[in-house]
Amino acid sequence: MLHQPAPVVAHRAQGFRAEFRATLALAWPLVLTNLTMSLIGATDVLMVGWLGPTQLAAASLGFNLAMLLGIFGMGLVMGASPLMASEIGRRANSVRDIRRTFRQTLWLVTVVAVPMLFILWNTGAILILLGQDRVLAALAQDYVRAYMWSIPLFLATLAFRNFLAALERPMWSLVVGVIGVAGNILFNYTLIFGKFGLPALGLVGAGVGSVLTNMVMLLLMVGVVYRDRRFRRYHLLGRWWRSDWPRFFQMTRIGTPIAISHAFEAGVFSAAVMLMGWISTAAVAAHAVALQLASLTFMVPMGLAQAATVRVGIGYGRADANHIRLAGWTSFAMGTGFMAAMALIMLAIPGTLAGFFIDRSNPANAEVAELAVSFLIIAALFQIADGAQVVGQGMLRGLHDTFVPMLFALFGYWVIGIGVGAWLAFERDWGGVGIWTGLATGLGIVAVLMIARWMQRERLGLLGSAAPLRTAVSQPI
Repeated sequence: MLHQPAPVVAHRAQGFRAEFRATLALAWPLVLTNLTMSLIGATDVLMVGWLGPTQLAAASLGFNLAMLLGIFGMGLVMGASPLMASEIGRRANSVRDIRRTFRQTLWLVTVVAVPMLFILWNTGAILILLGQDRVLAALAQDYVRAYMWSIPLFLATLAFRNFLAALERPMWSLVVGVIGVAGNILFNYTLIFGKFGLPALGLVGAGVGSVLTNMVMLLLMVGVVYRDRRFRRYHLLGRWWRSDWPRFFQMTRIGTPIAISHAFEAGVFSAAVMLMGWISTAAVAAHAVALQLASLTFMVPMGLAQAATVRVGIGYGRADANHIRLAGWTSFAMGTGFMAAMALIMLAIPGTLAGFFIDRSNPANAEVAELAVSFLIIAALFQIADGAQVVGQGMLRGLHDTFVPMLFALFGYWVIGIGVGAWLAFERDWGGVGIWTGLATGLGIVAVLMIARWMQRERLGLLGSAAPLRTAVSQPI
């Protein structure tokens, strides 16, 4: 049996430890920043819920439509991250090219905002077309017409976050996110319920509060990049109105498949809710409990996926195949390792976890509690697959590879996930368990396809100029 020489093994172990530290330092602020985004949405739901069930239902309908478009926009903007990271890998002191990408991100936000705002202005008509109650549709339209202006502000803020992440300086994003959570609570409380001498605006106040929150976050980001000397030299907003069509279309080419992949993923869970509604009200409630827990744990591998895009992108820019390999597998091990731990917890105490959301001692909740426990057991397997597929996507994005992963998402989420789930639920009478089994199967298929493509990256020509010879003399990580 052949053995690696001890110095080679030690060098690899040292390289892994260094990459682990670099990835962790980049990922944990990204994870917490993602959590602040979720908390802002959670505070909106909580405070609107105090207005009453009708207002909550209307806001939920409008918010889901707005978020579907917002998630698509997020994907477009995220196309800037691998471009910036690879440029930093090529030239660590690059300024002009980073500024080009950032400027065109703002152009892309402006262009995509126009059709988004037009669609959202007609929220009421869209919801009625989808068979929703006219009263709820009218209330949802009032809310969305106030809320929708926050979307371009949020996307512009995300552009700054991508810039900070590419420079591996994400802490300011976290600080701004925490301020955003506090500001959102204050704005909502003041405007929804009419505090501090202001009129009570109800649902409209919730929308205006979101606009003010995102405006404050954007202004804080502008302040950060112009006050901090590490960022000031980029002059990000200097002559931002100048066109740069080659870079604009390059960003569109990379970002559009990411946006469509995000829409596929968000859409499949919306479709799952509709399928649950065809089964029973209890199934919908239990699904919401299981999905809330799964969404919470998902924030960690999502942050690691963002870190993987940057770290792999830097190696791609350096034409360093060893850096690419090490950065990708390190993020993958961290993401799947965390999700495996979460899976064990879900398997060990599913009833306790469900009890955080529903009163299991109340006999009226018995059916929901029983279903939630069964969904969480499947969600345990779902965890590992979900972590693997999202980090796998992040690894491939670092190589500027987004189109084929989009096709994987379409096939896995919709053909397998929804197809198998609907067949098991209604043809095999598995009910809600069938839908969750389908989702887990679809995510598993996507994960396998992503990692298989990653493992074939050299043969498929995804490494660009990172020739295999460079692995022997890679630059230090």
